Amino acid sequence: MNATVSVSHLAKSFGRFQAVKDVSFEVYPGEIFGLLGPNGAGKTTSIRMMLDIFKPDAGSVTIFGGEMTEAKKNRIGYLPEERGLYQDLKLEPTLVYLATLKGLDESEARLRIADWLKRLDLYEHRAKKVQELSRGMHQKAQIITTLVHDPELIIVDEPFSGLDPVNTRLVKDIIEEQRQAGKAIVMSTHQMYQVEALCNRIVLIDKGVAVLYGEVGEIRRRFAGNAVVLEGQGDFEGLPGVLEVRRDNGSWHMALEAGVSAQDIFQALARRASVKVDRFEVAEPSLDDVFIRVVSEGQGESEEAARA
Repeated sequence: MNATVSVSHLAKSFGRFQAVKDVSFEVYPGEIFGLLGPNGAGKTTSIRMMLDIFKPDAGSVTIFGGEMTEAKKNRIGYLPEERGLYQDLKLEPTLVYLATLKGLDESEARLRIADWLKRLDLYEHRAKKVQELSRGMHQKAQIITTLVHDPELIIVDEPFSGLDPVNTRLVKDIIEEQRQAGKAIVMSTHQMYQVEALCNRIVLIDKGVAVLYGEVGEIRRRFAGNAVVLEGQGDFEGLPGVLEVRRDNGSWHMALEAGVSAQDIFQALARRASVKVDRFEVAEPSLDDVFIRVVSEGQGESEEAARA
């Protein structure tokens, strides 16, 4: 299967600041691909180079088998993190206008938009000005703009921003439907549990470099042994060798530093007279745990090593 997107050794600087140093990955039809990294890692710059908004200083981007063209841009849907609709215009005509820019004629655009407005519970608000919409409504309106022209490549940056749990579930279902329809989807988000639920593969960018790349399940197994789960009473904070402690459904989940074993943690707990441990087990780490360890310790693999 040919990749919809192929990014090879991208680099981009703005003056003396190098936003992207070395980023490579591929995205295939029928998958949701996670583009992850801390703030300032180079994710948005990489996306803008993919979309030909920025020209790379080095490296290359292949879209639909070749270089970007104006015709190919109509086959792409892009949801930016920033709000980008015209604030002083009414919602429905704004969406229709933007759909015509993507190649739809006005009558077809109106039919499709009416269906999307109804599905996303915005139909009754179609005559409102964009500035009168809530944050969640605005986000759903931008999702319509992203998808109304039935793009083959969908790029969404923080797609769940501003959404309540009901609308988050709705948008997740829509993204999954697009994947099942054979679309290639690139999703950038800080919500790791959404990545675990939706993404087939990921790339983690840190300081402009792709440091981790591969299938979500395989990456979690690769880092197994670097997390423990326990139940009990007492203070489980401040243990040496623990990167992060969080409470989840009555259990304590700990992400461990590289070189620290579960046995080290167990022995440290045994020395604390104030704690009682009822359950202690080695856990397969969540993507949150992997993210924290790789970014905190800089121990991610290079993109080439992750491919090997």
